[in-house]
Amino acid sequence: MTLESKLEMTLGGLGYELVDFSYSVKSGLMRVFIDQPEGISLEDCERVSHHLDNWLAVENVSYERLEVSSPGMDRPIKRWADYQRFIGRQVQIRLRMALAGQRRFMGTIVSSDERTLVLMVDGREMVLDMSNIDQSRLVPEL
Repeated sequence: MTLESKLEMTLGGLGYELVDFSYSVKSGLMRVFIDQPEGISLEDCERVSHHLDNWLAVENVSYERLEVSSPGMDRPIKRWADYQRFIGRQVQIRLRMALAGQRRFMGTIVSSDERTLVLMVDGREMVLDMSNIDQSRLVPEL
């Protein structure tokens, strides 16, 4: 089991979702981005940080610095369940390989399954292959 999947489980037990995770062995920096339906407060970040300090010691994971934060208003979308959760919201997408000569799209999520994402872009539906999505982020609602 990977460190990321273990983090997902322990954070899930606390009522949080692991949105993103990065760990650099070279610098010793571990970044953990968490979310929950009500949003994330400073107290949530503190609670998770204290919990992870203890949990990482038990798991014998060496790190020098731990950063726990909210994913922000332009939250990354990485999993199929995220696309399902944010149907109707606008996203910015960057593809690995260009589609019709274009790699960047902004549109509204119409639907998704494990293989495809349907996006409404400029009044027309586009079907994108999930394996071709390099990066996806919510467009902040003002």
